[in-house]
Amino acid sequence: MVSFVSRSVLKIFLFISLFQISLAGRKLGEAVQGQPQLLTYHNGPLLSGKITVNLIWYGKFKPSERAIVSDFVSSLSSATPSPNNQPSVAQWWKTTEKYYHLTSKKSSLSLSLGKQILDENYSLGKSLKNKEIVDLASKGDQKNAVNVVLTASDVAVEGFCMSRCGAHGSALGSTNAHIKAKRYSKFAHIWVGNSQTQCPGQCAWPFHQPIYGPQSPPLIAPNNNVGLDGMVINLASLFAGTVTNPFGNGYFQGPAEAPLEASSACPGIYGRGAYPGYAGNLLVDPTTGASYNAHGDNGRKYLLPALYDPSTSSCSTLV
Repeated sequence: MVSFVSRSVLKIFLFISLFQISLAGRKLGEAVQGQPQLLTYHNGPLLSGKITVNLIWYGKFKPSERAIVSDFVSSLSSATPSPNNQPSVAQWWKTTEKYYHLTSKKSSLSLSLGKQILDENYSLGKSLKNKEIVDLASKGDQKNAVNVVLTASDVAVEGFCMSRCGAHGSALGSTNAHIKAKRYSKFAHIWVGNSQTQCPGQCAWPFHQPIYGPQSPPLIAPNNNVGLDGMVINLASLFAGTVTNPFGNGYFQGPAEAPLEASSACPGIYGRGAYPGYAGNLLVDPTTGASYNAHGDNGRKYLLPALYDPSTSSCSTLV
């Protein structure tokens, strides 16, 4: 089962059809919908134990660009306190722990940054199908791991910019190389594309003018990179969906073929007071003017999407 992160304007507000195809969707224009329903648990396994996140970089990325993402992954389980008790990436991630507390199978999850694999020579070309994304994801270790494929701005991926900005799913792993989950021999994988040159209005809002909906000025990206900061937003959403619904039978709402998950249940919300075309009341860096809502490792700042809090049946934001 594969789930997508996609972006469109909600029909109820902006009268255009949903861009979302399946799970973990971010919608173009990031419109805000009403109170979401409680996500239902479908009795499947969540990711648990010590899980390594391996990054597979496909195409050309500068070291400084790779560091934006790797620092974000490291920040998810960081024990380093943020300055002056400011909101942090680790604090944002703690909302996912509440899903584990609700299941009868009491478990916990610890993420850590693993290997980074570079494929700068485009070994499969610059136009990829879904199967090739899975092939790339299979290059990472499959035992107790989530393998993340990140495609460069000049790589076309099936459905990218048309219906999705990224996706998560699972695939059969090699013998004895799978995430700890009874009756499953699958490994989880994520794909996110760099929309910088192809569709920033679809996949990098609010750091770029949307192609539909309210045309408020774009925000300044906290790491001064519209493409990579947009990738972090999509990756964050997909991480939340991956750990709480890794195999399509975890937490989600709606039909199994096109469900909403922990982050996609709260589209367009980044701070309090969000409404269609407005990301919410965010923190602003006094020097750069960049908007953000979370501090990360190595002095990083990030903008992260709201997560659905199952304990309050509402969308939770850091600011």
